[in-house]
Amino acid sequence: MTEPTHEFTDGVYGWITHTDFASDDVEATRAWCADVLGWSFRPPFPTGSGDYHLFAYSDVGGGGIRRTAPAEQPGSTPTVHVRDTHAAFAHAVEAGAEPVTPPTKIMPGVCTALVRAPGGVLIGFSGPTD
Repeated sequence: MTEPTHEFTDGVYGWITHTDFASDDVEATRAWCADVLGWSFRPPFPTGSGDYHLFAYSDVGGGGIRRTAPAEQPGSTPTVHVRDTHAAFAHAVEAGAEPVTPPTKIMPGVCTALVRAPGGVLIGFSGPTD
C-alpha cells in the first residue's frame, strides 16, 4: 500500500482544514458521516494505533476518523492549516498554550503539532515538513 501524501493549498492558511475524530466505533461513525453528511472516504490506511479513515467534505477540507486512544474520550480536534508548524507551535506556547504533541512528521510532506489553548481547548496545527 502506498503511503498517503498531501499537498498544501495556498490561500487557506489559518483555516480549519482537517478535523480528527476519535471514535469508540470507527465503522459506525464512518457510515453515519457518509450517509448523513455526504462525506466521501479514501480507503483506510494503517497506523501504529489502527486504521485511519480519511474523509473529504470539500476541495480544501476534511479529516480522519480513528479509534479512541486509551484514557481518551470520543471527540474531535480541529487542525489549522499553517505555513510553518514549528513556528505556529512555538508561538502558541509562548502565548500561553500548553504543549501536547510537539511538531511531528506524520507522512511525507506533513508535519503536525497539538496544543491545549487557554480554556482547555485542543487545537492542532498542520503544515509542510521542512
